[in-house]
Amino acid sequence: MNTRKLGSLEVSELGLGCMGMSAFYGAADEDEAIATIHRARELGINFLDTAQLYGPLTNEELVGRAIKGRRDDYVIATKFARRMDNATPGEMSTVGKLDGSADHVHSSIDGSLQRLGVESIDLYYQHRVDPQIEIEETVGAMAELVQQGKVRHIGLSEAAPDTIRRAHAVHPITAVQTEYSLWSRDPSKNGVLATCRELGIGFVAYSPLGRGFLSGRFTSPDQLDEGDFRRNGPRFSGENLKANLQLAQKVAELAEEKGATAAQLAIAWVLAQGEDIVPIPGTKRREYLEQNAGAADVRLTAEDLRRIEAELPTVAGERYDETGMAAVHL
Repeated sequence: MNTRKLGSLEVSELGLGCMGMSAFYGAADEDEAIATIHRARELGINFLDTAQLYGPLTNEELVGRAIKGRRDDYVIATKFARRMDNATPGEMSTVGKLDGSADHVHSSIDGSLQRLGVESIDLYYQHRVDPQIEIEETVGAMAELVQQGKVRHIGLSEAAPDTIRRAHAVHPITAVQTEYSLWSRDPSKNGVLATCRELGIGFVAYSPLGRGFLSGRFTSPDQLDEGDFRRNGPRFSGENLKANLQLAQKVAELAEEKGATAAQLAIAWVLAQGEDIVPIPGTKRREYLEQNAGAADVRLTAEDLRRIEAELPTVAGERYDETGMAAVHL
């Protein structure tokens, strides 16, 4: 597995999104999840992505158990956004409001350090920009965490170009994380990716498999667990689902021509968009992790990329519901 640079932070060219090991994607198996994290390192994948919100809190705890005694083997990224003062692990209803204040930045970090069992976090993101707080205040406080040695690098998630510029003027931003895939190509059109490149900021692509849909592992929300939030996603229902099944089928056809799985082609496409991009496909099973890792060996030619651009149907539906969309690109 090769490495890539996010600003000055070197990580494996593929990361591992850990969210689904604890939350949002149905039933979890902690033993298998921990085995998946260990297997990732054997495959050369050292970049783990978690967040306070995942669970809430339980995913950081799981990652902490997985890396215990192996801290130096991994690059750990986590995120803060909403108040967790009164949060009960595993109970989303107990999560507080979004808060980007300096006070919250300072009060939230210690919980993450404790749950992860580490002395410092390699990459600390603001999970969602708080429109009620100036980004200069938030990033200024995050910079103080760097000075204190609690955080090594800082990042933003789902931030708009102007916000990225203002944040970077306060303290170097190492990475911006946003959904990016064959069916979520907004960052290459709305100025986010261009701004990152102008400023020398790395780009982390989450959900490069379209929340698993592009892999072909499910074709209907009815195939998902009752607690899986994708069951109500705009792209997974009604006429949108019918249209998006055609998109997934085209990905599968192109992958077969390359002798790859649909998931491998989708991840390879993200990798091919630039050396400054690191996709973090999420999985909670070793089987899928191993398949995803094979994407690093799929080489897409200029003609392959042209065909994908020309032949792939347009995605139908927004990536989140109305509330979710209101919280991105701020």
